[in-house]
Amino acid sequence: MTKTIAVTGASAGIGRAVSELFLDRGWNVALIARRKAPLLEVAAGRGNAMVSACDVTNEAQVEGTFAELTARFGRLDVLFNNAGSFGTSGAIDQISLAEWQAVLDVNLTGMFLSARAAFGLMRRQTPAGGRIINNGSISAHTPRPGSVCYTTTKHGVSGLTKTLSLDGRALGITAGQIDIGNAATEMTKAISEGVPQADGSVRPEPVMDAHDVAEAVWYMANLPADANVPSMTVMANGMPFMGRG
Repeated sequence: MTKTIAVTGASAGIGRAVSELFLDRGWNVALIARRKAPLLEVAAGRGNAMVSACDVTNEAQVEGTFAELTARFGRLDVLFNNAGSFGTSGAIDQISLAEWQAVLDVNLTGMFLSARAAFGLMRRQTPAGGRIINNGSISAHTPRPGSVCYTTTKHGVSGLTKTLSLDGRALGITAGQIDIGNAATEMTKAISEGVPQADGSVRPEPVMDAHDVAEAVWYMANLPADANVPSMTVMANGMPFMGRG
């Protein structure tokens, strides 16, 4: 039986790399993002792709997307909960409430709504169960300078993941988190050009191919139901992670 994965933030970057890999390897893939045109590029007319222009911060749109997924594919095996935003950088007294709220809306509320819809579907489907993989970040462990909005939300994602793992245990629903460092995407383009360091300098950092992240997600997604990776870190070799601060 063909398996199905839903990918949020599927139009670019890591989400696109994951979506393309799963499509190429025969999974059904629900491609979820705000912009429809790039999703159609990823789908490339393939019958195992479902395109859904959906704002993950909009409750009705998220619920509608997962209802469409059920009607189209019958069940959901994996959610890659990936949509996210860096937001505005700066010290906390330079961040407006609106800027703070915008990052929380995508990185936490969007993840909550997508996980809630997937969890409910996985609980109700026959046979019950499934897997939720949340995209955390190196910032779920150690912040960059001036990243109060992003880092706070990514620490929150860790709490969401652990709670989903616990609450899903009796239902056959597993949850894990992949913490990614410096995958080369449009969102992280500045990293290879030069970003602020904890010592006050600005230096470029190593990056890695986003397809290597997709392979890590593939591994997590294909584990049997009695195995789980609660937390995986995949990062560009040589990036200042342990050395931050």
